[in-house]
Amino acid sequence: MRTRSISIVAAIIIIVIFASYIGMNGLVLGDKTIRSAKDSIELGLDLAGGVYVVLEANTEATGDELAQMMEETKAIIGKRVDGLGVSEPNIAIEGENRIRVELAGVQAPDEAIDLIGKTALLEFKTPAGDTVITGKNVINSQVLFQPNEYGVNEPVVSLELNEEGRQSFFEATSVLAAKTETLDKIIYIVLDGEIISNPMVLEPIIDGKPVITGMYTLDEANDLSNLIRAGALPVEMVELQTSVIGPTLGLEAFEKSILAGGIVIAVIFAFMLLVYRVPGFVASLALTIYVLLVVGAMILIGAKLTLPGIAGLVLSIGMAVDANILIFERIREEILVGKTVRVSIDAGFKRALRSILDSNITTLIAGAVLYFYGTGPIKGFGVTLTIGIVASMITAVFFTKYVLRLMAVITGGKNLKLYGV
Repeated sequence: MRTRSISIVAAIIIIVIFASYIGMNGLVLGDKTIRSAKDSIELGLDLAGGVYVVLEANTEATGDELAQMMEETKAIIGKRVDGLGVSEPNIAIEGENRIRVELAGVQAPDEAIDLIGKTALLEFKTPAGDTVITGKNVINSQVLFQPNEYGVNEPVVSLELNEEGRQSFFEATSVLAAKTETLDKIIYIVLDGEIISNPMVLEPIIDGKPVITGMYTLDEANDLSNLIRAGALPVEMVELQTSVIGPTLGLEAFEKSILAGGIVIAVIFAFMLLVYRVPGFVASLALTIYVLLVVGAMILIGAKLTLPGIAGLVLSIGMAVDANILIFERIREEILVGKTVRVSIDAGFKRALRSILDSNITTLIAGAVLYFYGTGPIKGFGVTLTIGIVASMITAVFFTKYVLRLMAVITGGKNLKLYGV
């Protein structure tokens, strides 16, 4: 029994050390590479650098009309941001008439801000200069493939118009399709006064789904589709607040935060070992696993690490330690009244469990509220705090209890000083 317990504890220690090494340094096995946690985790705006901008709608609209404008504006800004290739941008409506945009890792912040806030005007015009529809009438624009007159598939841009646009477009294309001269059959697609395409109308478009052909390459079709899709904002947006965080500043903050976190963990380990001895050693193992679980979960779900997120992580480490201290104090009380170490471990966990659950559940509720109602860094704080609380419960309640029982078998439970008594 003792040999088996020693083997299990030794295996746990080796696995924890190996996992910690991979987490800090990564691992290369043949053609397979496991990146370190630092290289794998996604960084938020305050750590990776980037652009933060708050836009305010310049309109007198209110109520449902304003709400619809803001939703449409948010969707269009999202499409424009997609064109920048930014990974997981954060675009949120704040209050009734503001939109907050966070773009982490943007290389050209000034261009990004110009693109986001630009109130472009997209129009479809007849050769006479009459506006047929505008960007607000275009519901969707996408690239498809369809066979040309030679039976060869070619990229085309397929549009979908709303009901108002469908009717206007049908009336205009009915007139243009009946013309005999080629130049009179053209409908001009104009963005901010610049013609971006000039397709010829071959027949009336009755279903509100015109298709633009004549593109030579897929890139050409994609460019036109993106320009049409990211057309006009439904309301003018005024730049209210802008902040550009350089990648160097973010990297420096990240390095200092990691150093601070490492110091906190080292001090906690020293305190637990000094005061609680064997239980302190088990708690240190549990805390190491806890950190691995939290960081691994964040990498797995693609959560972004922010400065407040690191604060949330350190705070949850403190709560995990608090749970261990509560348990160990109960165990020590049970030993002092004359119970064996094994019985004291079971009794100590049983007595402490209720308090641990109450404490963690209330913090879990707070973390969930911050995640669902917070934005930007506050949301990041809520994510790490919530993940940390769940990991804390798993390691403090299940792992610590299991390993402490093994340690009671290994030590024989005779030398009470090993348990801080």
